[in-house]
Amino acid sequence: MTKEMKKTGTAGFTLIELMIVVAIIGILAAIAIPKFADLIRESKEGATKGNLGSIRSAMSIYYGDQQGVYPTAINSLTENGKYLTAIPNAQTPPYHNTSSLEVDASAPTDTGEWFFDNGPTDTNYGTVLVDCTHTDTVGNTWDTY
Repeated sequence: MTKEMKKTGTAGFTLIELMIVVAIIGILAAIAIPKFADLIRESKEGATKGNLGSIRSAMSIYYGDQQGVYPTAINSLTENGKYLTAIPNAQTPPYHNTSSLEVDASAPTDTGEWFFDNGPTDTNYGTVLVDCTHTDTVGNTWDTY
C-alpha cells in the first residue's frame, strides 16, 4: 500500500455533534420566525401609510384643479386616470381585511376601509383617514394618521 491510500483517523460527525447542531438551528428558528411575522405586518402598515399619502396627494391636486372643491367620493380620483389609476388598498393587519373601499359616514366607524369626509360644511372637509381605531406596531391608532 502506498502512503496516499492509507487512512489515518476517522472521518464524519458523531451523533451528539449532529444533535447539538440541530438544537442550535431549532433555537435560531424559534427566535427568527416571530421576527419575520412582525416584519410582514410592518411592511403592510408601511404600504398603507404610503397609499394614504398617495390618496391625499391626488386629493390635493384634484382640489387645486377644481378650484377649492373636493370630490364627492374617493373613486372620483380614478376617472380617466388623471389623479389615480386605481384606489390603493388599506391594510390594517391583523384587525381588518385588505380593502380599497370607502366608508360613507359622518365619522370613522372602524371598518378598516378608507374614510373620506366629503361634507362641505364639516370642519374636516376633505380629510382622508384609515377607518380603523386599532393601533399599529408603534402604538398609534390608525385614524390619527
